[in-house]
Amino acid sequence: MERSRMTAVLQVRGQATRTSGQFLLGPPKHSPSRDIGAVAVEFCRFIDQSDGVVRSEQLFDLLSAFALNFNCRWIAYGPLAPHQKLLTSPPCNPRFILNYPEEWQKRYSEMGYDRIDPVTNKGRKRAGAFRWSELYNHTSTTEIERRVFDEAATFGLRSGISVPLHGPEGSFAVMSFAQSLNREFDDRTINYLQLAALHFHLRMGRFATTSGSENMPNLSLREKECLLWVARGKSSWDIGVILGISENTVNFHIKNVMRKLDVNSRTVAARKAFEFGIIEL
Repeated sequence: MERSRMTAVLQVRGQATRTSGQFLLGPPKHSPSRDIGAVAVEFCRFIDQSDGVVRSEQLFDLLSAFALNFNCRWIAYGPLAPHQKLLTSPPCNPRFILNYPEEWQKRYSEMGYDRIDPVTNKGRKRAGAFRWSELYNHTSTTEIERRVFDEAATFGLRSGISVPLHGPEGSFAVMSFAQSLNREFDDRTINYLQLAALHFHLRMGRFATTSGSENMPNLSLREKECLLWVARGKSSWDIGVILGISENTVNFHIKNVMRKLDVNSRTVAARKAFEFGIIEL
């Protein structure tokens, strides 16, 4: 299985050779740039529209739409504690939001990649946006760390950039943009995405101080129990064992919660419930 996975990795990443123990990717293909004026208009539209939103999901949708101008389908954002990794129990942080493929999120969690992810481990020491390929080929990056990028590529995240977002009193967040094309991001694209990430981060900071004003629906005790264990990373089967109910009953309660909270993901439901004090971890 591992052999077939590595074969797939090499296919999606293109030709690779090993020199002094380091993988070197073939000549990078840069993403074709859109008309400068058109992109500038789209950026201004993103800024103008985002100033009027009141929900983090709406803001994320606007950012996602803007990122599609650069073929970036996948985005992940999260403020991190001093030693927290990007995908460690995302529902625990009400400001954590991403749209990475669910299969990759599951694989990432199962393999414990949060402990070795070079994006967060090395991103804390950087001041500006960086290409994933820079980390992949850096002499300080280990083979184990490269494995995170290699496996991400098999799930469609073939190239990307990350933007460190440093704040006061040592606060830190990171936003990553990824695409399914095996192409490098040109400098102009990186500049636009970095500015968009900063604007998104500042807007999210404002939400954190005003999020308690929304009226939230009432959840039953059982619905809250199921949602609490979802927030702790448990599957429906696990929750059923813990609560002494069937897996189908767990799924029934979770679906009701998603309907009441007007979301289409159990992860988003848990994050939203935590944000508004419906559950406490």
